[in-house]
Amino acid sequence: MADLLRQLRPEVTSLLDCFSVPAVLLCADYSILAANQAYRRTFGDGRPLRGRSCYHLLVQAGYACAGEGLHCPIEDCQRTGIGQHVVHPGKAGNIQIDLYPIRNENGESVYFLELLTPAGEPGKLAAPLMVGRSAAWIQVIALIHRVAPSDAAVLLLGESGTGKELAAAAVHQGSRYHGGPFVPVDCSGLPEGLFESELFGHEKGAFTGAHSRKIGLVEAAKGGTLFLDEMGDIPLSLQVKLLRLLETGEFRRVGGVDPIRAQFRLVSATHRNLEGMVAEGRFRQDLFYRLNTFPIYLPPLRDRREDISMLAEAILQRLPVGKGLRVHPDALLLLEGYDYPGNIRELRNILERAALLADDAWIRPEHLPPSLQKETDLRTSTVPEAVPGVAGIIPLAELEERYLRWASQSHPGDRRSLAQRLGVSERTLYRKLDAIRGQGVLTGPEHG
Repeated sequence: MADLLRQLRPEVTSLLDCFSVPAVLLCADYSILAANQAYRRTFGDGRPLRGRSCYHLLVQAGYACAGEGLHCPIEDCQRTGIGQHVVHPGKAGNIQIDLYPIRNENGESVYFLELLTPAGEPGKLAAPLMVGRSAAWIQVIALIHRVAPSDAAVLLLGESGTGKELAAAAVHQGSRYHGGPFVPVDCSGLPEGLFESELFGHEKGAFTGAHSRKIGLVEAAKGGTLFLDEMGDIPLSLQVKLLRLLETGEFRRVGGVDPIRAQFRLVSATHRNLEGMVAEGRFRQDLFYRLNTFPIYLPPLRDRREDISMLAEAILQRLPVGKGLRVHPDALLLLEGYDYPGNIRELRNILERAALLADDAWIRPEHLPPSLQKETDLRTSTVPEAVPGVAGIIPLAELEERYLRWASQSHPGDRRSLAQRLGVSERTLYRKLDAIRGQGVLTGPEHG
């Protein structure tokens, strides 16, 4: 089959050119067999692509790949035999990788068709501050990218300040409703007596003070997305009114008699444990199931510390007082060691205060709140002895790279025995070592 594909390479390339997005045909060893024009424009460097590794070209183009804590779709595709869909981060934004196996007459996956698209079509999926390279955050982006084009109800879960409204805006921007309005509703801020009027609107004379007709937030979201924030704060007596809207797709203004058809995409969010509230009888079970079609958990900032430097840079770019400022490495160490009970919202406040105190282009440790420095000092004073040869906390990808470099130079046996010692397959070890060599950081003898 390989000989046949090599003979038909022009025809294969022509078929790939039917795709407007970058498309490439890969062998099981990650090498490129054929690529379309869009792929060559995006990832080419003027040298022939055939026979080169796909991950080298991704890394060269500024995208993270396997070896940085991310899943390799080819490995997963070979293991499961089904297509894979992942999101990898990059300097210019995230990229969606869709991989499909091509089987031989024995049913074995021998070639793979890979399609690459910006993670954000249609519209721009990533909202401001939707940045990060941690595995937890990449999973969030992947789930948003997967659910956004559908009409499924999305429930965003997580602590306050983790970016739920930004995630809701990202779902809106990636959906077919992105041309319509994005209407956020703070359910905790709606007085119980005005909840129905604010949500559904009212007719003139419906109650004392209703001097004219008012359009409600549900009606204002027509053709767009209705974002119900802090759903767990809606009183039990009012939850049935929202449930009726979701079940029938219709509502009436207060004082009105004619039903109005609702036309919106629903996204909701809460920092509360809705399942626990259902068990306690404080939240309707039927409403919970309506909202919980596609839950997405947003991790707290303390669980994605490797994203803090990127978040800090993005926040400073958006602050009027922060433009042109950079976080000094010593200050970044303090920021990365803090637990952030207020999550991203607290990080923004810390940086805004520091930007006002900075006298030059740097935010330094003395510009950070004293309480932050004290907590970080307390945390570091109880940290066990560091890994030999490693000063402080470094990214896991860098730690793995250093260890593989040392192991490949120190191991007296061949690559197969080294892979057995490391507990990985020989193919995985080859790929990781090859990636390090491609970056010019691995020296020493190769063990065949």
